[in-house]
Amino acid sequence: MAKVILGLSGALTHDPSAALYIDDTLVAAAEEERFIRDKHAKNRMPLKATKFCLEYAGLQPRDIDIVAFPYAEIDLNRPDRWHYAKRHWYAPDRALTALFNGNRRYQRNVSNVREMLQQLGINWQTISFLPVEHHLAHASSAYHLSGFKGKTAILGIDGKGEYATTFFGYGENGKIHKIKEFYDPDSLGGLYGAMTEYLGFEMLDGEFKVMGMAPYGDPNKYDFSRLAKFENGELIVNTELVNTVGWRRYKENGKGYYFSKKLIDWLGPKRQGDDADEPYIDYAACIQRLFEKISLEMIDYYLKDILEETGQLCFAGGSALNVKLNQYILDLPYVKELFVQPAASDAGTALGAAAYAAHLAGIEVEPLKHVYLGPKYSVEDCIAACEAHPEQPAWEKIDNVPQTVAKILADGHPVAWFQGRMEFGPRALGCRSILGCPSVSGVADRINEQIKYRERWRPFCPSVLDTVAEDLLQTRHPAPYMTFTFKVNPAWKERIPEVIHEDGTSRAQVVNKETNPRYYALIKELEKLTGNGAVLNTSLNRRGEPMVCSPQDALNMFYGSDLPYLVMEDLLVRKPGN
Repeated sequence: MAKVILGLSGALTHDPSAALYIDDTLVAAAEEERFIRDKHAKNRMPLKATKFCLEYAGLQPRDIDIVAFPYAEIDLNRPDRWHYAKRHWYAPDRALTALFNGNRRYQRNVSNVREMLQQLGINWQTISFLPVEHHLAHASSAYHLSGFKGKTAILGIDGKGEYATTFFGYGENGKIHKIKEFYDPDSLGGLYGAMTEYLGFEMLDGEFKVMGMAPYGDPNKYDFSRLAKFENGELIVNTELVNTVGWRRYKENGKGYYFSKKLIDWLGPKRQGDDADEPYIDYAACIQRLFEKISLEMIDYYLKDILEETGQLCFAGGSALNVKLNQYILDLPYVKELFVQPAASDAGTALGAAAYAAHLAGIEVEPLKHVYLGPKYSVEDCIAACEAHPEQPAWEKIDNVPQTVAKILADGHPVAWFQGRMEFGPRALGCRSILGCPSVSGVADRINEQIKYRERWRPFCPSVLDTVAEDLLQTRHPAPYMTFTFKVNPAWKERIPEVIHEDGTSRAQVVNKETNPRYYALIKELEKLTGNGAVLNTSLNRRGEPMVCSPQDALNMFYGSDLPYLVMEDLLVRKPGN
């Protein structure tokens, strides 16, 4: 009898998602934000994402055997709550709550899960409910899906889970062993988030913007070492400046921030507006450098021995999406292969909790093959969406989609590209994408300014054919998920300038024919026309919106921007005049 395991996330009131395993096979996974059109879906549970998973798998609510959730009780005899209370001495309400009612959020989470399952018709009495510690879920999402054999180092860095912020461990024969954890407020992810707020962005989203801004600045211009240090195996964040709570928080227009007024006194006023200007570009460079420095020191201290033995490292947690850090981790002499779980932030803990539940049930889950795990739509669905849309789109059915779209791209036009199953995780990987020809001057600026309405200095990434990847990226390391930056071969910089960042790197996706045949065929056709086996690829959404999910979402995005062409499966939709 097949074992059906449902993993849910949303434990920390953001990024709820659902993932479904049938025995060892990951059948479906999706984020709630895509269905309800609310970025990060804060304070929601993954109701619609779970409905999708069940419907896609053809299952009934009664078929679920195990529900796994990435949040667990933390006993008072462990160091987690005591560390939190000690470090939050200046906010006695927080400290005392941690000691005397430290599992209140766990209890609230269980109540929310029970309520959602009831809405779905899943009987709490007949399922096994498995709470998994948050960082253990991150660790499982990386290790159990990596496909690595033998002893494997495991790293987890994010804001916080229950109390833990950072995880070091290793996996062997399917079992995860914990070496060391750090606890709130000593959090590198929290520090980066606090500086993200200071630099004028929102936490959860803006960290990518800080990383994109950093190459424009000078990381040596200011000394940020007072913010945090790693000494004698311990991480200590300066809560006089960042990772603050209560009265220490800086407040502006009634909103409290994760940094203090002392930070303002030191660095000047919080950044406003969209420009990347001094001194803020230098601050971005400095915080990125500090984040990299301490992360690498921690890896060296806790994981070097294991890595010198095997060279295999798995990485998850929100900070695993810092692709510049990942580039430097790969450069470490004792790291041979790095697997970054592509939905590394909290959305991916649904995967991790489910994979961990499978492990406990004696099931070895299969390695992650791809992240095309969301809904797909037929040509008939796309036609129906066009006919129902108030703009009454002019559409035509085309026979050779890759060839037709490659010609439009080579002529200098951006194209919205909607096909196949929606991606799981934050990256568009050729199913819900805006595409451009990376050799056409100005196409990146046009997409930033007229289509995505985002900051003009934000970089774009290439999707590249596996046949040119080694020459372009100067490495054979696998890169299917846009989780690393690579130094681009100088010979390619003039060929595809629209996808090369200020520092000469690219966050590339290497595409192979097996996992996304139509996207591969498109890039191949573009190569015939331009000589370059690469396409500019960014997510199909506007600033502040989730990636599109359905044909209706794609049409709304199309008519809410200056996109000239939209391809949905075999349909080409164009605006008048194109």
